[in-house]
Amino acid sequence: MRRRQILDLAAASAALAALQTLGGCAQDDAAPGQPPVTAEGESSPMQHIAMLVYPGFTALDLIGPQTAFSFLDDVQIHLVWKTLDPITTDSGITLLPTASFETCPEELAVLFVPGGVAGTIAAMKDGEVLDFLAARAEQASYVTSVCTGSLVLGAAGLLRDHRATTHWGFREVLPLLGAERVDARYVEDRNRITGGGVTSGIDFGLRVVAKMRDDAAAQRAQLIMEYDPDPPFQAGSPESAPAALVEQTRGEIAPALAEATLAAQQAQARW
Repeated sequence: MRRRQILDLAAASAALAALQTLGGCAQDDAAPGQPPVTAEGESSPMQHIAMLVYPGFTALDLIGPQTAFSFLDDVQIHLVWKTLDPITTDSGITLLPTASFETCPEELAVLFVPGGVAGTIAAMKDGEVLDFLAARAEQASYVTSVCTGSLVLGAAGLLRDHRATTHWGFREVLPLLGAERVDARYVEDRNRITGGGVTSGIDFGLRVVAKMRDDAAAQRAQLIMEYDPDPPFQAGSPESAPAALVEQTRGEIAPALAEATLAAQQAQARW
């Protein structure tokens, strides 16, 4: 075999050892599907992370934290929906759930909800979704969301008397759901951790990894992901973007904001 081919194979092997397949989990020193083995030879208990998926959610809300979680060596990540039928995101990506509401484990290390726009507003009104979240939250170590996923948590009554954040365009809905609005990249209040819009999911995911393990585990994930933001433009928030662009975007969001506000008001009757 030529030297170049050998080097390519070595590089590929190293990459596979460091990066996990989407939706899976790393399990060093363990057979596939089995809990890892500790230094004392005993199996560590497997932790379960349930990540809700639903028609029309925003893929990046989920993929950022899911990638961070995938570097933990003793977790199983479940992509959960009512059925195992394919789900199409708001950007046209299709994925397959790995668990249904019925088969999702009851004890969870993390319960997570991604956001979106039309799909999220529909989820806010879906009693089956809200009942599932309320039930699993009772035995979840952390109840979490990214972007407008917090509005779905709120509709389920899970953010009452908690500080929380969401996408900047929808933060005014949070008080209607009993939450204290916070304008931040991510917010921790007891076992509730909520992230801001879309890309905050990576920051959020790394923070959750640090809480589940330690800072070193989160730093390792960050390094392997090469998460070192250097955006070509300073327009990622209302504070940094040009004022005219912010006003234009607010106008585009306004109809969805009105629908989310109505859905939040309707959700209050469930509590």
